[in-house]
Amino acid sequence: MSESRHELDRAARGDEAALHALLVRHLPSLHAYVRLKAGPLVRGKESIQDVVQSVCREVLADAGHFEYRGDAEFRHWLFTQALHKIHNKHRHFIAGRRAAAREVDAGEDGLALAYASVCSPSEHAMGREALATFEAAFARLPEDQREAVLLRRLVGLDYAAIAKHIGKSEGAARNLVYRGVARLAQLTQR
Repeated sequence: MSESRHELDRAARGDEAALHALLVRHLPSLHAYVRLKAGPLVRGKESIQDVVQSVCREVLADAGHFEYRGDAEFRHWLFTQALHKIHNKHRHFIAGRRAAAREVDAGEDGLALAYASVCSPSEHAMGREALATFEAAFARLPEDQREAVLLRRLVGLDYAAIAKHIGKSEGAARNLVYRGVARLAQLTQR
């Protein structure tokens, strides 16, 4: 039994320490995913850290409803929860229910490591400026490439699962990831 499954089994029985350990292991990738998927509206009006914490609270409350089928499935479930939260926040802000914008920078060290998994392993020491450059470059990718890169490099899905998620062939999914990563490298080298 994998460590994640053991922790999730314990967490589903109410062991908060086990779920906490599971979430902590995935926190840098979750933070990076939320930051990249949130878009400028949500990032401008909500602390990314607050969104991540809200997702973690919901996961804690919902853990008993998740059927463990592997670490990649857990990450996919976790990031799907995050995506729902982001969409809800976006709709909320579009509706004009929240006035003051605030952005809090948190966890750049973890973000740098998570972002390095999206582009290349040689990018371990990203500073604040490099993080902004990466996020701007990522935003310039076509939506299908952004989604494919996130699903492969942050969520950790295999190409067959990505293909199913995006409704394209496995070869097309591979191509989107390859082109997206190549374009990111090109845009961040300027």
